[in-house]
Amino acid sequence: MNTRQSQTSSDKENQLTLELLKAIEQKDDISQRHLAQEMGVALGLANSYLKRCVKKGWIKITTAPANRYLYYVTPNGFAEKARLTAEFFSTSLALFRQSGDEYSQVYNRCREAGHGRVVLAGLSDLTEIALMRGLQAKIDVVAILQPDAQRDDFFNVAVSQVLPDKQTFDCVVLTSMEQTSDLLVALESQLDDQPIYVPDMLLNMNYRNTESNVDVSNIDASNDLQQTS
Repeated sequence: MNTRQSQTSSDKENQLTLELLKAIEQKDDISQRHLAQEMGVALGLANSYLKRCVKKGWIKITTAPANRYLYYVTPNGFAEKARLTAEFFSTSLALFRQSGDEYSQVYNRCREAGHGRVVLAGLSDLTEIALMRGLQAKIDVVAILQPDAQRDDFFNVAVSQVLPDKQTFDCVVLTSMEQTSDLLVALESQLDDQPIYVPDMLLNMNYRNTESNVDVSNIDASNDLQQTS
């Protein structure tokens, strides 16, 4: 496992631990099934995190009538929750700055190539950042592509489940944080000569780890990217 993957795994563990501590703080008689729903994970994984927090002294369990359990966040647990919360905000700010800088770099490459009309591929937390940096770079964001879109617009930009007319845009900029490889494969099959610009942070986290055989010859990124066979 490389350093980036290790950091991502650690961040995920910290996030789930924080979600667990917050859920128990709000409802001490929460069931493990409800706890799993709050954390967005399987019941077995929620139970594993709960046992880990008990072992570390962050949570205390007591019995209650009707074969129920009550969970309490200990003083050490509150201290850990405060630490994780501060770390989360610090990481979020760093991510905001990094992603903003990378989209500015992407738009600079777009303008150098004469690509002023852009489609953003993916509706995520990065999309808003990409829109703001696009406005600063005087890039015309034509539309946002989101295959399972449940809305028609995002900050006054049209959201579509399919690519708009190819005559209306010059390139695609990736903003999706989920199923990125599948989306890139789908885009490759639909585009003609329009390039796909991928910020380094998404390229490193998602695309390089895929075993997809997609032709990446028209994917533009600042990293060197070898064409797969």
